[in-house]
Amino acid sequence: MGKDPGVPKASSFKPRIRAAQYVRRSTDLQTYSIENQKDAISDYADVMGYDIVATYEDAGKSGLRIGGRPGLQRLLADIEARRGDFETVIVYDVSRWGRFQNIDESASYEYRCQIAG
Repeated sequence: MGKDPGVPKASSFKPRIRAAQYVRRSTDLQTYSIENQKDAISDYADVMGYDIVATYEDAGKSGLRIGGRPGLQRLLADIEARRGDFETVIVYDVSRWGRFQNIDESASYEYRCQIAG
């Protein structure tokens, strides 16, 4: 009997990447509900080979500033202190990360994540 050509060798499996997800909604009436974001992120993670191991959430929080967003603040603190047991962060779209009036502010948070690895 020959080997089944449809089954990949064990050595061809890539380890999955550990990821955190950040989800946010501004109001209860918002289209991008927390659950919708989590579902979309889960689907994306499955396709891309990520395991969601942590969730940071801000429900009913404006994306205009970081103040009043304990989920994002905790995420950044965990990343910079290297407490997070994950390698990357996934958001539904950039507007969930924030709608900062100054784009440099948004970029500064992303840069802090990059510097922390």
